[in-house]
Amino acid sequence: MDLPIVVGVDGSEPSVRAVDWAADEAALRGAPLRLVYGSLWDRYEGALLAQELHKPLEEVMARDVVGAAEERARCHRPEVKVTTEVLPEEPEHGLVRESGSALALVLGCRGRSGMAEALLGSVSLAVAGHAHCPVIVLRDSHDDQARTGVRGRIALGVGEQPAGSAAVRFAVEEARLRGVPLEAVRAWWQPAHATTGHREPARLQRQEALELLEEALRDAPAGLEVDRRTVEGHARDALIAVSREADLLVVGARRGHGHFGPRLGRVARAVLHHAACPVAVVPEPA
Repeated sequence: MDLPIVVGVDGSEPSVRAVDWAADEAALRGAPLRLVYGSLWDRYEGALLAQELHKPLEEVMARDVVGAAEERARCHRPEVKVTTEVLPEEPEHGLVRESGSALALVLGCRGRSGMAEALLGSVSLAVAGHAHCPVIVLRDSHDDQARTGVRGRIALGVGEQPAGSAAVRFAVEEARLRGVPLEAVRAWWQPAHATTGHREPARLQRQEALELLEEALRDAPAGLEVDRRTVEGHARDALIAVSREADLLVVGARRGHGHFGPRLGRVARAVLHHAACPVAVVPEPA
């Protein structure tokens, strides 16, 4: 059985754009598309229609949301097989469970103001922090195309993950399927005690960063164009900067544990909040 690309829908404009992105991704991978609606999501217009039809508001909303998303997906990518599901529970719990049998999960994040646009919705953050598969989050300002990106490159944040890590594999596959270069970025710090006249510690730190890049990408296919970049400074700043030139930024999530299972690290949280392109958070084994 082919694993689907799952997209969370709720009738909002960001979720509509997520449907387009997910449909493109499904077409790219030859995968089915599964549209999931959490029936306890925020209400939107529909109360009047529910009264007219003498049906529960939740039933009318579920039908409208899922039906509209399915029609859009079929029009956008007729070749993709589409299924739908209404989950009678909070979306974060339902989507995390769905992620256990998904190829990837796509979410659109709402932003109703300048401040909201700089932040990340609670559902998106919760799902990204606990899902079992890669989670792609799109904010309102992000491009909504997966197949034909505007900038023509995939960016990968390289942490301490070994060669063949889940994040590396995901980024390599995205770049290969799209036929675009992969830009792998590793940030490094100059030791605090180093001075301008003593660059040896900094040189060693940069060399170590280069070696980590080489190790992480040693299994990349020979035909894939890979650009390796080391950047002095905070990893979050380096990745946010590179996201301005990428169609997708991929980061690994080696998660800690909180009251609701694993949770995201600081770098992953930062790029989810502020990256200029969609972000794929790929869970790594503990």
